[in-house]
Amino acid sequence: MRAPLDFAQCLDTKIAYRVEGSSTGLPVVFAHALGFDNSVWDALIPLLPQELRLIRFDLRGHGASSTPPAPYAMGGLVRDVESLLDQLAVRDCVFVGSALGGMVAQGLAVKRLDQIRALVLANTAPKLGTKDTWARVMEQTKSTGMGARSQADLAQNFSPAFGRTSAITPWADLLGDRHEDGFLGCAAAIAGTDFYTTTASLRLPSLVIACANDTITPADMVRELAELIPAARFHLIRKSGHLPMIEQPLAFADALTGFLRAIGHL
Repeated sequence: MRAPLDFAQCLDTKIAYRVEGSSTGLPVVFAHALGFDNSVWDALIPLLPQELRLIRFDLRGHGASSTPPAPYAMGGLVRDVESLLDQLAVRDCVFVGSALGGMVAQGLAVKRLDQIRALVLANTAPKLGTKDTWARVMEQTKSTGMGARSQADLAQNFSPAFGRTSAITPWADLLGDRHEDGFLGCAAAIAGTDFYTTTASLRLPSLVIACANDTITPADMVRELAELIPAARFHLIRKSGHLPMIEQPLAFADALTGFLRAIGHL
């Protein structure tokens, strides 16, 4: 059973979060992908060692967090998380970021080395798409509405095999119930972000996870991220699309737990 939601006022934004595991354990923080919320970690959390302090949250514009008017900047998303972790007295965490959450992780790691001691970057990159590509996505979304956007995102985020099962239903419901300003705001943040230079400066222990059936961030793209960070470990999960914590939670948990043990976080 999930822990209840709590809320933190982070500058101008209310951020929803959950804390599970041990209140005194070493912290692991989880940030989700564009269009989703902290529920993407539901299947993963019970598979992790419960002596850890497991913290997950909703990015601004997502889930139960506030939805300010679009557009957003990546700096604002990073400041939200920075403020949340300060309020929770989190230091030296392992930060697990999926897709957009992985971009936030890269930005926060450069800014606050006291908060982050290691990174797990899943299905992400230092730069996702181009400004023109995201401008077309945002214009199309405004024109056709979130219903059409949700159908496209459902097909892109999950592997065809997973999409043919009943397990896709709750995610179709979640995508169909999103805030348009939240999607557009975070899309604008992604469009304006290029972390190649800053991420290349990182010297943190890092695990970079890719998936064989990911069409949004293909494995070769994610491998380039791993090569950008000195000594980063690259791990490929098979039989999964863009969200392995949903499609292959056991494989994700095994990779994450092995990494935590290797760096002495367990």
